[in-house]
Amino acid sequence: MDEPETMMDEDFTTIRRPKRAPWVLLVLAILAGAGAALFLWLRLQAARAEAATAGELAQRVERMEAEKADLLALRNELSLQVQAKEDEIQKLQGTYQELEAKMKEEIAKGDVRLSQAGGRIKVDLVDKILFDVGDASVTGRGAEVLSRVGTVLAAVENKKIQVSGHTDDLPISDRLRDRYPSNWELAAARASNVVRFLEEKGIVPGRRLVVAAYGPWEPISSNRTAAGRARNRRIEIVLTPALAPAPIDPAAVPAKATPPKKAAAPVKKAAAPAKKPVAAKKRTSR
Repeated sequence: MDEPETMMDEDFTTIRRPKRAPWVLLVLAILAGAGAALFLWLRLQAARAEAATAGELAQRVERMEAEKADLLALRNELSLQVQAKEDEIQKLQGTYQELEAKMKEEIAKGDVRLSQAGGRIKVDLVDKILFDVGDASVTGRGAEVLSRVGTVLAAVENKKIQVSGHTDDLPISDRLRDRYPSNWELAAARASNVVRFLEEKGIVPGRRLVVAAYGPWEPISSNRTAAGRARNRRIEIVLTPALAPAPIDPAAVPAKATPPKKAAAPVKKAAAPAKKPVAAKKRTSR
């Protein structure tokens, strides 16, 4: 009777021990799933980070390409400006040398002075080679001098040519006061006559010419001596860069004249039927 009880104990023990195994497997399965999920999540975040970095890099490259294009355009523009400036300086130097050659005799006598600075050329002529004392009319000698100057100025492009009259500080004499009440009127009259001569005789385009009068207020020498006053009585011709390109004014004229041309077109079409009576006359004459 004792033997069967031992068998039952052994079987009971054998059945109870394996009950912990499923929990362990479940935990391991959960941990494995969590690890796999974590791994996949990390890979996803890494992929998103790489995509964001690639997008930023693409945008950065695009911005750099745009900046590169802007820099190239700026460099080309600056190169063109530098080349244009060099060409302008060469032309200005050529004008200066030509004036110097044509006015060589007057320059040697001190009656004409040339100077060049800052893109400007100044021709300084004392009044005695252009006018009689107290007069504003250009003399024969003055006409010969201005003709040589005008030959050079007529070929100059994109420059304003300012002709300014200057006097000394002595009051106008009584015999001239009726014609020139003050030095202002004398300076203005002389400058105006020089401009008229350059336009009419020197063939210098009038749109480039400017008249100015300074009277006694821009001296270049002392008015205390006769020699100083003689230097202050002068005509200055100054070439300065034009504020706007020369073709602007002529281009505006055709633009305004365009509408009348279009309006005249219907008149030509209406005149076409008039040819029929002419043809009829020819047939009758035959």
